[in-house]
Amino acid sequence: MILPIVAYGAAVLRKVAVKIDVDYPKLPTLISDMWETMYASNGVGLAAPQINKDIRLFIVDTTQIFENMDDQELKKYPDKPGIKKTFINATIKDLDGDEWYYNEGCLSIPKLREDIARPEMVVLEYMDENFNTHIEAFHGVTARVILHEYDHIEGKLFIDYLKPLKRKLLQGKLNDIAKGKVKVDYKMIFMK
Repeated sequence: MILPIVAYGAAVLRKVAVKIDVDYPKLPTLISDMWETMYASNGVGLAAPQINKDIRLFIVDTTQIFENMDDQELKKYPDKPGIKKTFINATIKDLDGDEWYYNEGCLSIPKLREDIARPEMVVLEYMDENFNTHIEAFHGVTARVILHEYDHIEGKLFIDYLKPLKRKLLQGKLNDIAKGKVKVDYKMIFMK
């Protein structure tokens, strides 16, 4: 089932999400619905707060980023062919590498993209959909998408990394998004 995406301005996007356990109600269905929602929205990641659930759950599929790149472009990215994974109760164990800029967007903040600096590598401890624990290092674009989604379960948004003046200049657009004054081709919930 395709779920509506919560728009900028919703309180759930600013909450630190809570851990879940294997008894979380209908978790396999929720994860399946999140995959369907993410693909229907043309996303590469989706966190539970974006579908109005304040739990430490997110999904990432960076394989689709690399699908349409030519060989020359692919050489720039050490993380090809990407990953497709579910992350439950994730915690960052380490960040490393030079910070680099990449143009980010967010399904909860449609039609707004900005260059954001993030570290090149993240080590994450997380559980998969079967509650098996993993500690794994991720690099490049994959690390970036993971960090973006991880921010969601920490109550942060990519716009929080912008300089205050830039954020102030975007505030009108952000207010319009919160009020639903934006056209999107996927289901959304607006604060109005």
